[in-house]
Parts: sequence; C-alpha cells; structure tokens
Amino acid sequence: MLSDQHGLAVTASTAESAARLDATITAYCGFKLDTGDRLRATLAGDPHVVFGHILYGYFMLLLVKRELVARAREAADAAAASMRAVGSTPREAMHLRALEAWIRRDLDAATVILETILVAYPHDIVALKLVQYLLFYAGDWTRMHGTVSGAVAAWDDTVPGYGFALGCHAFGLEECGEYDAAERVGKRAIEREPADIWGAHAVAHVFEMQDRAQDGLRWIDGLAPQWRDANNFAFHVWWHRCLFLLAEGRFDEALARYDGEVRADSTDEHLDIVNAVSLLWRFEQAGVPVGARWDELAARAAARLDDHMLVFSDTHFAMALAAAGTPEDFTRWCQSSTRFATAAKESQAAVMSAAGLVLAEAAQAHRSGAFACAVDLLLPVRAAIHRIGGSHAQRDLFEQLLIDAAVKAERWDTARELLQERLAARPGNVWGRTELRRIETRRLHPPAQGRRGVT
Repeated sequence: MLSDQHGLAVTASTAESAARLDATITAYCGFKLDTGDRLRATLAGDPHVVFGHILYGYFMLLLVKRELVARAREAADAAAASMRAVGSTPREAMHLRALEAWIRRDLDAATVILETILVAYPHDIVALKLVQYLLFYAGDWTRMHGTVSGAVAAWDDTVPGYGFALGCHAFGLEECGEYDAAERVGKRAIEREPADIWGAHAVAHVFEMQDRAQDGLRWIDGLAPQWRDANNFAFHVWWHRCLFLLAEGRFDEALARYDGEVRADSTDEHLDIVNAVSLLWRFEQAGVPVGARWDELAARAAARLDDHMLVFSDTHFAMALAAAGTPEDFTRWCQSSTRFATAAKESQAAVMSAAGLVLAEAAQAHRSGAFACAVDLLLPVRAAIHRIGGSHAQRDLFEQLLIDAAVKAERWDTARELLQERLAARPGNVWGRTELRRIETRRLHPPAQGRRGVT
C-alpha cells in the first residue's frame, strides 16, 4: 500500500502517481492556478488513483455552479468504479460518501462525514480545508474553529504542509474574535509557507476587524509578489486591500484597484461577483460614483440566478440586479429563489427561507429609497443573517446597509443603538464613528425640510 506525504494510505498504481497526487493537493492548498492541470495529468497517468477522482468531484463543487454538479457526479462514479476494480482505503471510502452527500446538496451530512474523517485522520489536509469551507458557508464559525483547531493539534513542524494547516487555524481563530492569537498563528503560517494566501488572508481579516487599515495595506503589499501564480482567490485579497483604502479615505485609488485588480476581468465566478458587488455598494455609500459598473455585474448575476448553490452568493446576485435597475431580472430572481426555498430538498433551501429572500427584498427597498421598509425587513432577521455564511467582514455589508437605511429613514434611536453596538465591538471603526457623529448632528440640528423615510 502506498502512502502520501502525510503518511496516509492512498490507492494508486505507482509511487509516481502518489507523488503527483501530493503535488496536486499542495497546489490546491496554495490556491495555485495550475491545480486543475496537475490533477488532470495525475488521472491521465493513472486512472486508478481513487482519491484523484474524488478530488476532481470536490473541485467541481467548489466552483459553485449548478451545471458542474453533473461533472461531480461523473467523478464520484469514476471513483466508485476504480474502487471496484482495485480497491480503496477506508479513508477514501469515507471521502466518497462525503462527496456523494455534497452532490445531493446535503451539506450538513457532508460536513459530518468530513469531521469524522478528521477525527481518525487529522493529517488529512483536504478534509481539513473542506470542512472549514462548508462550516464557513454554514455561518457556524464556532464549530469551524473547534473542528479545525482539534485537528491541527495533531500537527507540528515535522508534518509537510504544516503552514497550510496553521493558516486554516488562524482563520478559525479570527472568526471567533481571538484576534491576537489569529495574527500570531497566521504569521507563523506565512513563515512556514510564504505563498500561503489563505493564511495571509486570515491576518488581513484581523486587521479589518481591528480597523488597522495601514497595517493591512502594509501586510498585503509586502506579500503580494508571492501570489503571482495564485488563482482568482487573489481577487478577494485585493478586495481586502480596497476595504483598507476606503477606510483611509483613498477613494480614487480604491476605485482604480477595483478596475485594475478586483474586477479587471468580467468573470462569472461567484466569489469574484461577490467581491465586486460588496465593493460597489460601499463605494456608493461613501459618495464615490461608480458609473455603469453595475451593468456587467447584473448581466453576470442574471445568468446565474437559478443556481442556488450558496445563498451567500445568491444575495449578492440580487443586490447587483437591484442596483443595476433591472426589475424584470430581480423579479425572476425572487420567483426562482422562492421556488427553491419552498420546494428544494437541499440544505441551502432552509437558509434561503430564513434569510436570503428577506435580504434581497431589503436590498431592493434600500435601492428604491424605501429606507424605513428596509429597516423593518432587516431587523427581525438580523440574528439569522449569519446563516448565509461568509465572514464577519463580508456580512458586514448587510449590517452597514441596515444602519444606512435607519439613518436615511431618520430612525435615530435605532441607528444610534446599532452604531453603539458596532463601536462597542470595533472601537476604532472609522465608518461607525463618522455615522454616529452624523446622526447626532442631524438629530439635534435637522434641516429646514428634513427628509422623511419612505414607508
């Protein structure tokens, strides 16, 4: 029986095949552009690398496109056929069950199986990264942190890829508000794997949540040369840089970075669209004109409005449609999402019902000037918004939308309470302090013809 670089048994015809699989997994951990090419070469050289087929299925699902579920199914069938032909390890069989659950869109079942794998095989870096991904998009950061940290406790410097494991640990710490530990662990991850963009991104999140924009800019700019061969996840790190630039009031530079890095190409990758939507909304909130930039995002969103792979992405698609002023497409999104929420037997359907539909409706209300309506929609579901997943920094878009709506609706008490809560958690938050000063000024010295919130 062959083993991989972590000492885990793998089914492969030759040691060379196992080594190619190792190289593919290392590239995946580093978000490398050539990851897919490496995997295809591995399978072409040895069609009985069982875990290679499973990994291909996972990769199809990670692209978050409904049409690729069929290709994930083909990969699972190929893995099963290889297992019948040459056998498999217990770990590989468990991974196949996780993949099949994910294909059924039973994300909860897939997560439990991956957690079980990590208990038995804590050095399984693929299981580690995938369970973090699924719990991240379930909005369960406490469980994410606990599962990842429990596995990483079995790692040390003697295990190849330890830096990647530390990067995952750092992100779990950050999402649970353990910022000092997250920064320390994230920097240790970079010391061991200088090109680990995920670990670097975890530290960027720390700087965002602690409102340390200058530190964030220095951190990203210092590491950027390491990511020349990174995939589109680099665009998300450029998104973080734009947030820091906005916090610094460097609006022209932020918009230039948007055009040149975050949205240099009109892709239909879900995270690329999410990055762009949340930035354009923040630009406009800061008074920065964005011209016709919403149009291409709305076109991309309209083409994916029936996907419903992640409600997190769906809500951003809806925001793009609302912002671009395409009511027919927004109505189509609502109809499709309502059908999904009520009829689909998938994990994300319940999330759409609990929060996704309301978030989209509130975004449309805000866009049309019905600010009081947006407040009334968002306040009752505020505690459920985390269920759409994403990071605290990403979901902050909806918190800012709520506060902005409360201010524009002249709901002074509501706005003040929300802002005070925000500043209690983030005392250095420039946007929060500015908004609080603004509402106090307007409340005490209203304009002669005060603007009323639309009801």
